[in-house]
Amino acid sequence: MRIQPRTFRLYAPLALFLCAPGGSAPVTEESQNLSPLALVADPQGKLLYIAEFTASQIAVFEIAAERVRQTIPLPDRPSGMALSADGNRLYVTGGVAAGKVYVVDTRRGAIVETLAAGHMPNAPVLSRDGNTLFVCNRFNNNVSVHDLKSKAVTVRIAVGREPVAAKLSADGRRLFVANQLPAGPANSGDVAAAVSVIDTAALRSEEEIRLPDGSTGLRDLSLSPDGRFLYVTHILSRYQLPASQIERGWIQTNALTVIDAGSGKRANSVLLDDINLGAANPWGIACTGDGKLLLVAHAGTHEVSVIDRQALHRKLEETGRGEKVSDVSVSAGEVVNDLAFLTGLRRRVPLKGNGPRGLAVIGSSVYTAEYFTGSLGVVELAAGGNPESRSVKLGEDMPLTAARRGEMLFHDAQYCLEKWLSCSSCHPSEGRPDGLNWDLMLDGVGNAKNTKSLLFSHRTPPTTVTGTRPNAEVSVRAGFRYIQFAQRPEEDAASVDAYLKSLRPAPSPYLEDGELSAAAGRGKRVFEKAGCGSCHSGPFYTDMRKHNAGTGRGQEEGIAFDVPTLLEIWRTAPYLHDGRAPTLKHLFTAPGSGRVHVLTTRVNESDIDDLVAFVSSL
Repeated sequence: MRIQPRTFRLYAPLALFLCAPGGSAPVTEESQNLSPLALVADPQGKLLYIAEFTASQIAVFEIAAERVRQTIPLPDRPSGMALSADGNRLYVTGGVAAGKVYVVDTRRGAIVETLAAGHMPNAPVLSRDGNTLFVCNRFNNNVSVHDLKSKAVTVRIAVGREPVAAKLSADGRRLFVANQLPAGPANSGDVAAAVSVIDTAALRSEEEIRLPDGSTGLRDLSLSPDGRFLYVTHILSRYQLPASQIERGWIQTNALTVIDAGSGKRANSVLLDDINLGAANPWGIACTGDGKLLLVAHAGTHEVSVIDRQALHRKLEETGRGEKVSDVSVSAGEVVNDLAFLTGLRRRVPLKGNGPRGLAVIGSSVYTAEYFTGSLGVVELAAGGNPESRSVKLGEDMPLTAARRGEMLFHDAQYCLEKWLSCSSCHPSEGRPDGLNWDLMLDGVGNAKNTKSLLFSHRTPPTTVTGTRPNAEVSVRAGFRYIQFAQRPEEDAASVDAYLKSLRPAPSPYLEDGELSAAAGRGKRVFEKAGCGSCHSGPFYTDMRKHNAGTGRGQEEGIAFDVPTLLEIWRTAPYLHDGRAPTLKHLFTAPGSGRVHVLTTRVNESDIDDLVAFVSSL
């Protein structure tokens, strides 16, 4: 079965994704939940360290006894872990604005050192000699390099947009970094996130490895045991078609990209879905020690894919030679659209828990962090053709608040027709935009709109760029019906409402000690002088009205668009209704941004830089 070359979709306010490090703080009741997020096994395969996100602790799990032996409390929510080769030091990133790395002595079960990191740090990786720690600073869009002997940060290396996972090459000479979101304009015709490559000797970025058009929501990386191949889990959106149907991957598909780790080139991308059954929200990924199997956790469909890795590569090699391997794949270029490519190579194992994320393999057992049920999913591969799964509780079940239940539903694809996507599929960054334009056909066809943030969506109506949906309540219910093609009870929609209302903005990385910088202070005066507040007014910096700012093009020339909130705008690029402006400075200077936004005739360049500093601080 061949899927359509591309697809579309917009910002259905039914999406919001609080999943991992570095987002806004959820409702206070969530602290009662465990929310296991990431896993790392000790060198002997006897213990599993589990980062329990909302509980702000590390659980030490005994494999043989299948019980939590100890919990280690943390000052912040753990967003990632790295374990030293001898197993004596666990490095835990605290996912907050003033980020930290907590060094835990695993023998004592206590924090012995604290290192300063960047904004919302996550995905720590140790060098081969154990002397250097690489940390992805998600909202600084960089990787900090920590000298563990001097306790100093030696350099910060710029990468792509929102780095969320990292993996060291087998020889230690390269660090591969998965960036969650695409960067650049959304109307370019080729929009995709990328994997950054860092030269660990020169401590500089190399050329990025760009994923296929429509790639977003990158989650995890895994290296094959022989070091030859790198695997990346992500969503592959078909955003270039109107969202008129969902069957057979019309709106979104879910993918695994294979990268040649030696050359740093993308080998191919394989769809993890079946023809009539999506495999939504691929997250954690790992290989078995013998390299025979590749395991993928699907956070949206609550299952683990068990893939014959060796057969997968044989099949990819055949397509590379131009051999026909299916009705669709007659060449390497066809694989990315082939929903049947994994037929006969993969088994889908349902889990008992909900929302699997991080994944680890110990011998013939696969462990995955079941985020919403506070449990550890276990898949026994020794069962051969029929792997079995079970779920081990890590603590007591807590009553679901409306917001927590809404969060769970927001990430759940099992209610979607054919399980292709969840709300978070189009809002992969804690309810914020995926960086793509979608044609939801709300105001005609052929005029796709950029995904909006869901932060404060219930307090800043309307919820669509052209105001066709009057408020977030309407949009949530329409999202279930017209994006997931599902009928859901009112209770579910009300829970999602509660979840969206619980979102809070993350502190801007452009603030200095929580305050406006000198440049931002000057920029505030420019904001007032330029009359920006005539539309961007009030506590949310929006008058919640539509205005013709001269940004419409073609069939939309002269159209009035809704004024978006400026709160957390630093996080929601690209800008304007069609995502044509990749940065705020571009918005204020490029002729195509419309007569209202282009300020070059009213203020000088230094004023514009100050204005960018102010708006970026909101």
